[in-house]
Amino acid sequence: MRSAMDIITVKQLNTYIKSVIEGDALLYNVTVKGEISNFTNHYKSGHFYFSLKYEGALIRAVMFRSSAQKVRFEPRDGMLVLARGRVSVFERDGQYQLYVDQMTLDGAGDLYMQFELLKQKLSAKGLFDPARKKPIPKIPLRIGVVTSPTGAAVRDIINVLGRRFPAAKVILYPVLVQGEGAAAQICEAIEYFNRERAADVLIVGRGGGSIEDLWAFNEERVAYAIAASELPVISAVGHEIDFTIADFVADLRAPTPSAAAELAAPEVGVLMNRFVNLMARLQLLLINSVKAKRQRLDYVCSMPALRDPMKLINERRMLTDHLTAQMTAQMRLVTSAAKQRSGGLTAKLESLSPLAVLGRGYTYMRGPDGRIIKSIGELNRGDTVSAVFADGSAMLTVDSTTPKEDI
Repeated sequence: MRSAMDIITVKQLNTYIKSVIEGDALLYNVTVKGEISNFTNHYKSGHFYFSLKYEGALIRAVMFRSSAQKVRFEPRDGMLVLARGRVSVFERDGQYQLYVDQMTLDGAGDLYMQFELLKQKLSAKGLFDPARKKPIPKIPLRIGVVTSPTGAAVRDIINVLGRRFPAAKVILYPVLVQGEGAAAQICEAIEYFNRERAADVLIVGRGGGSIEDLWAFNEERVAYAIAASELPVISAVGHEIDFTIADFVADLRAPTPSAAAELAAPEVGVLMNRFVNLMARLQLLLINSVKAKRQRLDYVCSMPALRDPMKLINERRMLTDHLTAQMTAQMRLVTSAAKQRSGGLTAKLESLSPLAVLGRGYTYMRGPDGRIIKSIGELNRGDTVSAVFADGSAMLTVDSTTPKEDI
């Protein structure tokens, strides 16, 4: 039989296990890498409750309010984090768990968070707005390339451009595409092409790599350099699955450097086919135009006036002679009538003329003041008056006057 000393309670067991675990120096200060799962932010207490899982294993974790307030990101399920703290046992449930004091995003996860924050910032400032995107020229004669001079990307770009559009001049501005100083050199290259107007379109990019390798194209100053470029910019960073801030700011995003070259320049064969089609259309338009003009000319030439112009001239001449004769006859009639009317008016005027009256033996008299005397009442004995005749005048002296009723 077991003695009473061999029997312990559940609480005693959990307490013992807790003391053993907490007595282990490794477990008292340990950093655990794992993916957040079942995350809960207890808003009343401010504590974080979650699990960390990695490579098929799982451990529960808790982060109390005092530590949770120091976390510089918003934890979400799926985030890969580094959680530092101590392992202990929650005696009530007999469950061991990680009590987290500090938590940061793990490597790439931290960069991803920076990427998302910058993406949100630049988007809010309108750098991704489709309305500010510039069109890519249809036939660029100078293509600027900003990339490493030794990488596979530049070889792919040059090969594709040489095959598709050999007439274009490729201008390489060699830069670092990763590491310290890469972002500054990329900005300098973009500014150079704009300042010197050395290209019609720019390809800015590099080959594939990790998020750390591509980070120069996630720098804020590179984003602003692309946004400020007056020349259209095609981004060509990494592989098709890779996205950088440069891709969102650029006027056009290409999934690979080779694709960027295809987007930057037309294919010479396609241009030739288009040229041939345009020439055929132009030739057809010219033929139809000439045909229409010829039909119009034939129609005009078929008009009687052009078939026998002298006939038309003679007809018009005969018509002119006829109208002239009619006009002459009409003018004679009008002139004759006018003369007759004028003669009648002249006779009337002459009959009414004072001279005509005088010519018939009449006369009129003027007083000493030159006024015409109309009544004997205007004369007195001894007045000298002028008697006007048709052929002259005579001065007379009034001896007496006799009223009409006394005659």
